[in-house]
Amino acid sequence: MDWTIALLQELTEAHGVPGYEAPVRAVVRQYLGPFGPLTQDKIGSVICTVPGGEAGSGPKVMLAAHMDEIGFMVKQISPEGFISFLPLGGWFDQVLLGQRVIIHTHQGPVVGVIGARPPHLLTAEEREKVVKKKDMYIDIGATSKDEVEAAGVRQGDPVSPRADFVPLAGGKTFLSKAFDDRIGVALIVSALRELQGQPHPNTLYGVATVMEEVGLRGAATTVYAVDPDVAIVLESDIAGDVPGIKPEESDVKLGKGPSVLFYDASMIPNLKLRDLVLDAAREAGIPVQASFIPGGATDGSVIHLHHTGVPTVVIAVPARHIHSHSSIIHRDDYDQAVQLLVALVKRLDASAVAGLTASNA
Repeated sequence: MDWTIALLQELTEAHGVPGYEAPVRAVVRQYLGPFGPLTQDKIGSVICTVPGGEAGSGPKVMLAAHMDEIGFMVKQISPEGFISFLPLGGWFDQVLLGQRVIIHTHQGPVVGVIGARPPHLLTAEEREKVVKKKDMYIDIGATSKDEVEAAGVRQGDPVSPRADFVPLAGGKTFLSKAFDDRIGVALIVSALRELQGQPHPNTLYGVATVMEEVGLRGAATTVYAVDPDVAIVLESDIAGDVPGIKPEESDVKLGKGPSVLFYDASMIPNLKLRDLVLDAAREAGIPVQASFIPGGATDGSVIHLHHTGVPTVVIAVPARHIHSHSSIIHRDDYDQAVQLLVALVKRLDASAVAGLTASNA
């Protein structure tokens, strides 16, 4: 199998909702281990240190992506055997009904489906309304609480989407859960693999953070551990090429290149770093798309406010249908994002990084 496809499949099919990242963390450690020593903070984020040039010389460059995926937590079990749940991360109610999930219990995985009152029993007015998460449940096919508990299900168990990685027609696009943000983790792995044996004028820190989807928590601890001079956050972006999105809302398209976030609700990037990204893309002939996200945040929002400030930028791979059981990315966007990340890293020497915060006076 193609190495990149194998990487994407293994990362996305691994499970790891916020606070329960152990399964995906094992995969991340396996892939990052060959590139440099690994450390782990006390809440589970992984840091891979890759010196370039003389050990310890040059600026510290943080490459950050979160390894957690949106999911759920078991809240209660009814006497009839239905399971109520808490969302871990931002779920749009309309994408949940009828979707299969996996409850990760101490006895092993238990498959279920998200259900609610059937439409046949609703009034015409009720059928026009979106069913709320609070009115949904997970059904594992049990008929009593005792059966659910016998299957190993307990309060607090993590629940993740049951969705596999599928190459789609044409071979250029892929469907899977958790591209947000296993795609960012994959970019770090691919870039470090490309840089093996190549000089870079800095020390790289490949960082896979935890609990981004519930409050950017891993970013807060890892930026403290790394104390970087500059940070590049790798993310999935919202593809605006699906029906119902107006060009003025988003003109980011699948297959048209990686995107650079010019704005999100929590961070405006360092402008000199943003322009350095655009210059690197232009010189390498890599198409890039400008992205503006008025609602939402990335690990960059915490990282760029560390200490007295860290020049930070977000590079992303567009994805359709994020924050659902299955999203879609384009291989060309991914490959070009890797090329862009490698080109940018090579530019970030001491002089370039110092220039990012030099006074304009």
